[in-house]
Amino acid sequence: MNESNSVQRQVDAVYRAESRRVFATLIRLLGDFDLAEEALHEAFAVAMEQWPRDGAPNNPRAWLVSVGRFRAIDTIRRRTRFDASLAELAERIDAAEPDVRADEDVEDDRLRLIFTCCHPSLPQDAQVALTLREVCGLKTEEIASAFLVAPPTLAQRIVRAKAKIRAAGIPYQVPSIEDLPDRLDTVLQVIYLVFNEGYAASSGPSLTRADLSGEAIRLGRLVMELLPNPEVMGLLALMLLQESRRAARTSPEGDLILLADQDRSRWNQAQIAEGRALVQQALSSQQVGPYALQAAIAAVHAEAPSPATTDWTQIVGLYGLLAQIEPSPVVQLNRAVAVAMRDGPQAGLQLLDEILAEGDLANYHLAHAARADLCRRLGETAAARASYQRALELVKQEPERRFLESRLRELV
Repeated sequence: MNESNSVQRQVDAVYRAESRRVFATLIRLLGDFDLAEEALHEAFAVAMEQWPRDGAPNNPRAWLVSVGRFRAIDTIRRRTRFDASLAELAERIDAAEPDVRADEDVEDDRLRLIFTCCHPSLPQDAQVALTLREVCGLKTEEIASAFLVAPPTLAQRIVRAKAKIRAAGIPYQVPSIEDLPDRLDTVLQVIYLVFNEGYAASSGPSLTRADLSGEAIRLGRLVMELLPNPEVMGLLALMLLQESRRAARTSPEGDLILLADQDRSRWNQAQIAEGRALVQQALSSQQVGPYALQAAIAAVHAEAPSPATTDWTQIVGLYGLLAQIEPSPVVQLNRAVAVAMRDGPQAGLQLLDEILAEGDLANYHLAHAARADLCRRLGETAAARASYQRALELVKQEPERRFLESRLRELV
């Protein structure tokens, strides 16, 4: 019994460490997500049968790839009795002898898988679902729960995405040098979307979902390991610096605590140190992009021992640079809030009203909440009340709703 338990633990450890690497290589060899998934599970089932008897192999990853590949060939050949066209596929896979001795080859397979899951011809929600399912290995039910989607709905997204990959002949490869910048941007967008849903959920009873932000950081580390790039460093730094504040962002009851009111002793100093080092490395490359700039802003906040000592002049300047390279109403909103902290609420309110007048943020609850706060600080109670009420009409997140309601009650 003890020996059986030991083997089970060994197989479990190999599964945790190697299963997604094995899966990525099997997709390259087999050319099909579902066949690779089936082969992966069969390989681990064989391991449970043979390793107690023969001992674990010296290279479990290569062994699992080899067994999975042979099992897939057997499966395809059995199916040729019903579909003769599969015989050619079986011969092609049989002829392609895998080489998984070099770690860099295996990591190339993982990078190929990420770019396939984040192909721009797939809808963004499908990119997210497929990446979490196939690259991270999350179960369909886990992803559906995190994004507040019914499991059958999410399963259909994944099925349609795989069908699209097959039908459109989407290549399982790293893009060319010419195409890499645009394609990498799509990958980073998907990772950051996953992180944001975990760091500040778009709706539902909880403010955060640590499992999702954790998976996004893991993906960011993986991409940086496989493809070092200043913007990849910037994104990982941004996620680490934002994640460092998780413990201080909510009360024990799950209520929202604003940055200015957070207990900074609860910030994760290891994540801050790692994030700041990555920011410096990204900025020193002279190829500064939007993620690196956002990470630099987060680093300024992280460096301040208190709200009063925050270098708001530097933050305003960084938002100005960000607005130049990636202009957006949200960036302008954040800059207006920073100006209010540097120059006073009246200066910020003037900028914010100009932004709201343009109409792009008319249905963005955080814009109205920011305006309400500036009016509150100026003693303009009626205007603050109107903006808080508008924000409440738009908010979808329960802890944020409770926070806005408490602010509204405090107005006299």
